[in-house]
Amino acid sequence: MSGTSQAETRVDLDFGAIRKVLIVDDSRLQRRILAASLKKWGFEVIEADSGAEAIEICQTDLPDLVLSDWVMPGMSGLEFCHAFRALGHDRYSYFILLTSKSEKQEVAQGLDAGADDFLIKPLEADELRARISAGARILDMQRELSEKNSMIESALAELREVHDAIDKDLIQARKIQESLVPELTRRFGNSQVSLLLKPCGHIGGDLVGMFSPGVNRLGFYSIDVSGHGITSAMMTARLGGYLSSTHFDQNVAMEKRFNKFYALLPPEEVAALLNSRLMADAGVEEYFTMVYAIIDLRNGHLKMVQAGHPHPLLLRHDGSTEFLGEGGLPIGLLPDVPFHQTETYMQPGDKLLLYSDGFTECRLADGNLLDDDGLCRMASDCISGRSGPEFLDDMFWRLTQVMAPGEGMEDDVSAVFFEFGGT
Repeated sequence: MSGTSQAETRVDLDFGAIRKVLIVDDSRLQRRILAASLKKWGFEVIEADSGAEAIEICQTDLPDLVLSDWVMPGMSGLEFCHAFRALGHDRYSYFILLTSKSEKQEVAQGLDAGADDFLIKPLEADELRARISAGARILDMQRELSEKNSMIESALAELREVHDAIDKDLIQARKIQESLVPELTRRFGNSQVSLLLKPCGHIGGDLVGMFSPGVNRLGFYSIDVSGHGITSAMMTARLGGYLSSTHFDQNVAMEKRFNKFYALLPPEEVAALLNSRLMADAGVEEYFTMVYAIIDLRNGHLKMVQAGHPHPLLLRHDGSTEFLGEGGLPIGLLPDVPFHQTETYMQPGDKLLLYSDGFTECRLADGNLLDDDGLCRMASDCISGRSGPEFLDDMFWRLTQVMAPGEGMEDDVSAVFFEFGGT
């Protein structure tokens, strides 16, 4: 090595990530000259007189930097570089080929083999030190990046575990929510109620249900809780208890009379009671829209309350249609809100559809919403010759066909379909 300078005599220079250097050269003299300078600079030096010996060393003792001669008997420096990179260590090492070759073609071959840099013989001490410093900076950045990647992978693994746990909880929560609607269809004499509940995620904020405290008395409802996700689902679970189809003593829509039977309360009273319960709970910010209806199956007398929910669609047996209700405010939004009751009579063959705004606010391919008119047309197209479950399945299928491509369901979709068959 030529060009010895005063800087060469310094000890323990800071070369960052490079601590251990492997010198590979069949010339013992060249190894000693290189090793002397490297040791003065504070490196731990390992020597090998051939590529084969160097590979054996690297398998168990990986260096931070390799200085390898290009021309050697047996395995050349180029071949050694190939074999060194093929070891596949997780930690990267910097590789400098020492050569008298300066042609571009040879340099390209070295880079293809995995070399990081080249030094032309005879070596200059200052140039060698500068090249090692450059390599140290690259290794520092590479190892810092590896550490950060490792931290990211670890964080992602933790997130995956958390996500899997949440996913399992949500799947279980969906089963619990589905248990709130144990029957999707049920006959009451000549009449039938069918239910549809399709959350846009694992769980949703829509709830549908029905209950009958006795012959010829029937109540059914459609509810849409504000927001989405866990909070809304918890509210539906609570409302499912308030309107239980199995525990009449807990159902706020019923009243026990003479210690013998349960009677259905007027829908407007039920809405007011639910509103007062929600307003009494401090910290609960959720509210919900609802249509709750009761019907006397002997004469088709329907009473219902509409609390901010979409207008129910009445499909008459003669093919005519009409929307019922006067709107009203949601439940749980304001205290002491008056709720108004709507009454009508259904004839045998008439059908009533309660639905959430997941239908009417569905975004279509042209950018518009389905709205009331679109829902009415869709229901009229689906109604012919179909029973309740078939009708609701067809309605939902058609909705998925007309919604904007790639959008998916933006909101929960639910419905109650009541078919009045008379006495």
